[in-house]
Amino acid sequence: SDPSHIDLNYAIFEHTNGIYDEKTKLHYDNMFDAMVDASYAALEKAGYTKMPVIVSETGWASKGDADEAGASVNNAKTYNRNLRKRLKKRKGTPYRPDMVVRAYVFALFNENLKPGPTSERNFGLFKPDGSISYDIGFTGLKYSSATRCRFGASLNALVSACVVMFLLLHRLLPVT
Repeated sequence: SDPSHIDLNYAIFEHTNGIYDEKTKLHYDNMFDAMVDASYAALEKAGYTKMPVIVSETGWASKGDADEAGASVNNAKTYNRNLRKRLKKRKGTPYRPDMVVRAYVFALFNENLKPGPTSERNFGLFKPDGSISYDIGFTGLKYSSATRCRFGASLNALVSACVVMFLLLHRLLPVT
């Protein structure tokens, strides 16, 4: 969250000149790949040369406090949509091009009761009531005027359906 040192476009997978790492002679188009490769480098230094890196949580806050630069619906939508596109390519990183990157989106639902800064409560693709926080291009969802996701069942069915969607995130669902 330091826009004076990190280009927002670099962080949200938008077009940028990227960063060239003089030490490794590798070029990075986005911060995500650079962070995954930093993990690979640390593991390698510790003697774990073949251990895969799986990103267990990644996301972007759709709302934040005044001092939380970049936390907005548009940036969250852009980050998560572009993350989907990146993962759908099923490719590696500049440092490990043959190791397909796997990642899990944080979070499925906003956590309106979570303490801390506003951003901590606003990472979800869905609001606590089941309505969509913002669209990242999943096909098959229907929207009412209140942007509620209608599956024709209870909130439990909504949660189950959304979990299945994420398990299939970069395999079956097309990016639009």
